[in-house]
Amino acid sequence: MFGLYGGKSFEPEKDISDLSGKVIIVTGGNTGLGKESVLQFAKHNPSQIYLAARTESKARSAIEEIKSQVPNAKVEFLSLDLTDFESVKAAADTFKEKEQRLDILLNNAGIMAVPYSTTKQGYEIQFGTNHMGHALLTKLLLPVLLKTAEEPNSDVRVVSLSSEGHQLAPQSTGIIYDQAAAEKNGTWARYGSAKLANILHSRGLTAHYPSITAVAVHPGVIKTDLFATTQRDNMLIRYGIAAVGGLFMQTVPQGARNQLWACTANKEEVRKGYYFKPVGSSGSGTAWAKSDKKVEELWEWTETELAKHGY
Repeated sequence: MFGLYGGKSFEPEKDISDLSGKVIIVTGGNTGLGKESVLQFAKHNPSQIYLAARTESKARSAIEEIKSQVPNAKVEFLSLDLTDFESVKAAADTFKEKEQRLDILLNNAGIMAVPYSTTKQGYEIQFGTNHMGHALLTKLLLPVLLKTAEEPNSDVRVVSLSSEGHQLAPQSTGIIYDQAAAEKNGTWARYGSAKLANILHSRGLTAHYPSITAVAVHPGVIKTDLFATTQRDNMLIRYGIAAVGGLFMQTVPQGARNQLWACTANKEEVRKGYYFKPVGSSGSGTAWAKSDKKVEELWEWTETELAKHGY
């Protein structure tokens, strides 16, 4: 399922153009693909990067490491806990107090195959973190994104990390809407539902706000912290990765290329698709991911849920 990918040649060092004047937010920027993305953005002179993360100490450590490689990097910590809507609103408010524009929102943060629990607002933890938290953050930042998109020669992107793991979503429904009963679906089905939601929500953004370039990406199978919990909890995965991991798992710098491509490559090229495999290879995903009806269904359900909490 996770296969090997080729796609386009993309070297961030030389293929990302000058980012002067641009303001960027990267969620989960303190580790893995997020930190690598912040590092590569920083090398191309953006006006400001906001490294959004839950743990301040880890975020500040990541910023120090990035600045050791790019001394003039303009990177600032933005406190964000995607499992708590109040924290998401506070992050958006803090950002809007400081900035008048937002050119790139990289919804990078995510969790995978964790035991059942719920967010502060009662959503299954994977769905709540990967989809609902990012959906609210994006909604709250939309006024700034849309205002930026009105400017001449603007190029506003919202890039969300999905996964080929969206194929693991329940065949019968795709999205698991009943959050209270989500536990019975199993860890990987819950993960698949959350990752399918990332694709569908990106498509919804494009449909409702065409001035924004919104896409979802699969980074490949990467050696990141996501696999640490998975390997601890699943013996088969642990030994399988030990046996063949070196054959098909990419490094973090390799894995970040697809999202960096989606954030910075030619706008018309990126707008040709809605879901990309590494690097820049357009795919359609499963039948659920392709469904226009499912896009609108999830959009309306998400908007209704956010409205219940006052957003």
